[in-house]
Amino acid sequence: MTTISAIIITHNEEDNIGRCLTSLQGIADEIVVVDSGSTDATEKICHEHGVRFVSHKWEGYAGQKNYANSLATKEWTLSIDADEEFSPTLRSTLLMLKKEAETDTIYAFNRLNNCCGRWIRHCGWYPDSKIRLWPTGTAEWRGDVHEELTFSKEMEKRTLDGDLLHYTYNTLRDFADRQSRYAELSASEAYRRGKRCPWTAPIVRPLWTFVRNYLFRGGFLDGAAGYTVCRMSAYYTFMKYTNLRQLMLKEEIKNQ
Repeated sequence: MTTISAIIITHNEEDNIGRCLTSLQGIADEIVVVDSGSTDATEKICHEHGVRFVSHKWEGYAGQKNYANSLATKEWTLSIDADEEFSPTLRSTLLMLKKEAETDTIYAFNRLNNCCGRWIRHCGWYPDSKIRLWPTGTAEWRGDVHEELTFSKEMEKRTLDGDLLHYTYNTLRDFADRQSRYAELSASEAYRRGKRCPWTAPIVRPLWTFVRNYLFRGGFLDGAAGYTVCRMSAYYTFMKYTNLRQLMLKEEIKNQ
């Protein structure tokens, strides 16, 4: 049987972590939770589930996940967020995979996102494929936001049957606040990489984002929830390019 270390980073996840840990039962041979100073019942719930709970100062998304990965002791590492769980089909697929995981292979999950109580199957949000299972010690996270995995060698990628259920935003306020925060982080990362944009970008890019997601990616098929998701995606794009323009203007003023 293949052994799996499940890795989770947390901060005030009392509403989600119990569901996530329950979903891992029978799949993970160890569960490591790396927490960055939760003040709610996250730690209590984790101890009730018998996981390894480690407190660690926040290093940014990639840094925190890389530290968590370093604590894995089993053959395979499975990365899962506190607000995710396995669908019955994906759970069955993973249980079968424990008997026949292939060396030099990485496994991706199709993620199905729930926004304010509605499952979103269009808007560019599905299948939202994410690599989440790999041989321990072969991967590193990079990026300040929407972090991505890089691997130390070439490996075949396979997508597993079933969905990773993601309970992403509970309220519109939560949606807007996190979009603003992610936009600021994305703009800062883009600026550090030398990316610049014209003054038209905060106007044109959000409009294109909405049209692409709502019309061409079928957001209208998700009804009112789809419209909201597409509108908020456009808002994120507006904030990202507005923040990037502000950083550019600060640089111009500084260099005058």
